[in-house]
Amino acid sequence: MVAKNQRQYRIAKLISQQAISSQQQIVDLLAVEGISATQATVSRDLDELGAIKVRGPQGQSVYAIPDLPRDQTTSEDYLRRVLSEWLVEVAVARDLVLAKTPPGCAHVVAAALDRAKPDGVLGTVAGDDTLLIVVSQGSTAPEVAALLHNLAGLPGEPRG
Repeated sequence: MVAKNQRQYRIAKLISQQAISSQQQIVDLLAVEGISATQATVSRDLDELGAIKVRGPQGQSVYAIPDLPRDQTTSEDYLRRVLSEWLVEVAVARDLVLAKTPPGCAHVVAAALDRAKPDGVLGTVAGDDTLLIVVSQGSTAPEVAALLHNLAGLPGEPRG
């Protein structure tokens, strides 16, 4: 069985090497390489990779992955999945939000927040198990903390 990150790497490489117009085409190309994946799995992988559909050279709609991370966006559903899996605590510190994850996982949550761009989040800085969330003007740290806390499905209220 191939790990998720290895499968996603192969998908990104396939998309960069040829015009791919459907998820089933990706499933078939992965199978040729000995990688078993369902259409639903490929759909989630494309979402997590930030893949978008663009107009190909012959006018057909094909998948592409933006080169610049700032161009990669992701859905609120993906953010909710990441937060519910990896976010364990949220706290407010003046105008900042502090979030805790299991060891080695802060970068996963930070990347998801940076790509999803939820209201009130200007950016993130990640360590090993802690990330700092910078709140944008017009929002408050308690509002952002509550949003992340709710998206993660954490019990109670954010600390602070």
